[in-house]
Amino acid sequence: MADSADSPREVRRADTTRALIRASRRLTADRGLAGFTVEELCSEVAVSRRTFFNYFSSKDDAVLGVPIERTDAAAIARFVAGGSSDPGLSPTLLTDLAVLAEERWQALDIAPDTVGDLFRAVEREPRLLKRMLDLGAEGERADARLIEQREGLEPGDLRARVAAQIVGALVRSAAEEFLADGSRTFLEIFDRRIDAARSLFTTQTSLIGNPS
Repeated sequence: MADSADSPREVRRADTTRALIRASRRLTADRGLAGFTVEELCSEVAVSRRTFFNYFSSKDDAVLGVPIERTDAAAIARFVAGGSSDPGLSPTLLTDLAVLAEERWQALDIAPDTVGDLFRAVEREPRLLKRMLDLGAEGERADARLIEQREGLEPGDLRARVAAQIVGALVRSAAEEFLADGSRTFLEIFDRRIDAARSLFTTQTSLIGNPS
């Protein structure tokens, strides 16, 4: 969803990106990746072949929503700016990571009424699943670096990596419920999981120095 401050160019680019993603998923679900050409995809969206390759490197990337030009730059800037200048991790870190995840989902048009074609496309082209998993792992490593930048941590700080991994797992779990139901917002569902994680972690003791 475009921010009110987005320029007309950014709004057009976001709209075209979503249109290409939707069309590529639908065509892949119906025919498989080899069952349509880039020209047919472009005809569906009323853009040129040149325009398509300005947005995506391949049909695979269009189906998975991996544009050449990042669509989450503004969301990342807001996330990094939300860090605290006080010592220690900012108390909104996990929630702000969830907001970043939701903004990414909105940009990629992942919603209960549109995600069916993505699932059908992946079922039709199983190799897309491995790419999805690889992208998820790459995303968690990138988010760990963003956390380091936001919180002023040293490179490789384990807290940043664990935070990215925890939120990644909770996002996947929340997304599964959101896509299956849709009666609550993604953030509402995610916040319940964050609260459960907080409650769980505060009851646990360290294994070190507490042998069973």
